[in-house]
Amino acid sequence: MRARIYRPARTAMQSGMAKTQDWVLDYVQATPRAVDPLMGWTSSDDTQAQVRMTFDSKQAALDYAAKHGIDAVVTEPKPRKPNLRAGGYGENFATNRRGVWTH
Repeated sequence: MRARIYRPARTAMQSGMAKTQDWVLDYVQATPRAVDPLMGWTSSDDTQAQVRMTFDSKQAALDYAAKHGIDAVVTEPKPRKPNLRAGGYGENFATNRRGVWTH
C-alpha cells in the first residue's frame, strides 16, 4: 500500500494561508478508474483512494505510516515568498500621495 504525505497548497480563492498548516496522508490509487458504459460515471473498486487523513506535523504522519506498514513518500512544500509593500493597502488612500488619485 502506497501513500503520499504532503502539505496542501492554498486554493486560488484564498489570499491567506488557511487550511495549509496540516499535513495530509493520501493513499495512491491501486487500480485504474473505469467509465461505466450505461451512466458514464467514473468509478473504481479501490476504496483506499477515498481516504484522506490530516496530521498536525510531518513526523506524526510518518509515525502513523510506519506503525501501519504504509510505504509513504513525503513531498516537501515550496516556501512562500512574502509579498510585502512598503505602505500596504493604506497607501492607496494616503493624503500625501505624489499623484492625483483617479479611477
